[in-house]
Amino acid sequence: MTAGEPAGGHARPTSVTETLVAGADIVAAPAKLELTAEEAVTQLYTIHYRSLVRLAALLVRDEPTAEEVVQECFIAMHDGWHRIREEDKALSYLKQAVVNRARSVLRHRSVIDRNAPKPAPDMPSAEQGAMSLLERSAVIMALRGLPDRQRQALVLRYYADLSEAQIAEMMGISKGAVKSHTARGMSSLRAVLEQTA
Repeated sequence: MTAGEPAGGHARPTSVTETLVAGADIVAAPAKLELTAEEAVTQLYTIHYRSLVRLAALLVRDEPTAEEVVQECFIAMHDGWHRIREEDKALSYLKQAVVNRARSVLRHRSVIDRNAPKPAPDMPSAEQGAMSLLERSAVIMALRGLPDRQRQALVLRYYADLSEAQIAEMMGISKGAVKSHTARGMSSLRAVLEQTA
């Protein structure tokens, strides 16, 4: 046995061709996650953080809350990295986590809004100040006026580029309901944008 040969006397294949020829004798090791949690989360954060914040901002309607939502999702992903079996599914996991957390924020916000005293008519609320950051285009202003389900369906379809099946799963509704919310949302957007043109 020479140096570099494994026990048993068989030399390791050194090229793709040798690997294919010797493939019958080699048992493939089970696929593992190649990156540590720190490496994977850092890489995903660097590449996708801003786009995930924009996605969350369109759903929750203010950027500071959107940043919190996305940061919490990255923390949860880091903590649960050992449960992720395939690295290429990590971005899908993050998108779904962002949508779920954004929806949770909206539910919590609606409970607070229902029980909070109304501000005086001449005093702008803190939310109005944060919203002014997002009101830079006619489309975003029109999106803001849509019912939650229609807005979510449109953002997930046209901004997050998800399929109807993925949207249905994230929103917990049928594909038919996704089509209906999307069609109604598009019709409302078109009408608002034609009035402002």
